[in-house]
Amino acid sequence: MFLTKLKTFATAAIIAVTGMTCVTHAVAAEPLKAGFVYIGPVGDHGWTYAHDEGRKAAEAQSKGGVKTTFVENVPETADAERVFRDLAQKGNKVVFGTSFGYMNQMVKVAKAFPNTIFMHATGYKTGANLGVYDVRTYEGAYMLGVVAGKMSKGNKLGVVASIPVPEVIRNINAFTLGARSVNPAITTRAIWVNSWFDPGKEREAALALISQGCDVLMQNTDSPAVVQAAQEKGVLAFGWDSDMSKFGGKAHLAASVLNWSVIYKKTLDEVAAGTWKTGDLWWGVKDGAVNIDSFSSVVPAPVKKLAEERRDGLKSGKLHPFTGPLKDQSGKEFLAAGKVYSDAELKKMDFYVEGVEGTIPK
Repeated sequence: MFLTKLKTFATAAIIAVTGMTCVTHAVAAEPLKAGFVYIGPVGDHGWTYAHDEGRKAAEAQSKGGVKTTFVENVPETADAERVFRDLAQKGNKVVFGTSFGYMNQMVKVAKAFPNTIFMHATGYKTGANLGVYDVRTYEGAYMLGVVAGKMSKGNKLGVVASIPVPEVIRNINAFTLGARSVNPAITTRAIWVNSWFDPGKEREAALALISQGCDVLMQNTDSPAVVQAAQEKGVLAFGWDSDMSKFGGKAHLAASVLNWSVIYKKTLDEVAAGTWKTGDLWWGVKDGAVNIDSFSSVVPAPVKKLAEERRDGLKSGKLHPFTGPLKDQSGKEFLAAGKVYSDAELKKMDFYVEGVEGTIPK
């Protein structure tokens, strides 16, 4: 009898302990860890700011299922490799690198950490655990161009450009195509600052463009220095990657706003579910990744309506900014009537379209 009771007590104890263990595991389930590497400061109000807003939104939408961390101001040098390695070693299951110049470092680190997933923004090299992603920023540039073409009085537009890679060249071209679609007399000039984020150089470039007669400015740089210079000199400009109206006042006509959260949420959900596969994500207006927003009161209602109609065309797929016939800067046709420039061709774009003045730095 005593042994029977002892066995019963032991069995009950085992059941109780096992049950407690199961409960403990359920409560202690750790969230998915994800790391983000930024080229600039989160307060740049441009590219990095937009990525960080996307990070925060994706984490909030996970409702505790994801825990993120970030490292800002990481140069596109060997130091980036150290940062990527450190994030992988700290147990981040997915690491996002948010600048083109991180590509080779990410390729190297991804091979060293095969159980970590790496995602590279704006790149083109992939691997078993390395994918690439981007937003169709050229769609935003095209919509801004439509507004610029209607608002310019002197028919001269200016672009403060960062680094001469296809992404930036493509945006300058799309901006020009949008403007010339409503005002064929428009010409565009670009000044290259060879940096993604350098407020001083961005301001100098903006002032130089204004001195050359450009009365509407766009930028492919990250700080609000361009819209600030525009406000100071009485010309017009746009927010780039985010709403910059608080810096530009009435000079700020509208903004091309990026929403990275849709890509981050998709990726994090797939990593958590174990369904992630390498590939190339390139999302635009129809995916909710880019939009024209924050129109100023100085933009006439018909101009705003026109820009929104173009946005609706992009969303439905009925409109593509790079639809022929199109000519390059020399006047030679590079796309026949009715043809659409492919994604593969867009990603290699290394020339200006008709209407853009100047040369591309080598």
